[in-house]
Amino acid sequence: MANPFAKSRPTMRPYAIYRAGDLVWHVVKTYKTPASEKKDPYARWLVAAKSDATFGSFEGGDTYASEVKRYGQLVAAEPEWLEAYGIPQAGRPTPEEYLAST
Repeated sequence: MANPFAKSRPTMRPYAIYRAGDLVWHVVKTYKTPASEKKDPYARWLVAAKSDATFGSFEGGDTYASEVKRYGQLVAAEPEWLEAYGIPQAGRPTPEEYLAST
């Protein structure tokens, strides 16, 4: 199966948004399928992240998927993301809806 999140997206059109306090990750690309990530503790995501330490600007780079999932709370995601990662929809907004409301 091909990776449905392998194509890079712009910062403000991410596949998913995770948040931990003032730290926000916009997931704009994954390098492996969700099934492959489960077997690899070093699986990476390309993210655009911002916090008080970045003075409110986004900085892009790779980070371990496990770190984002461990410390962040998923606040918005595309329906395809929720399905691929087995996360219940439960009224969760898409990134577009979430960003329009903040």
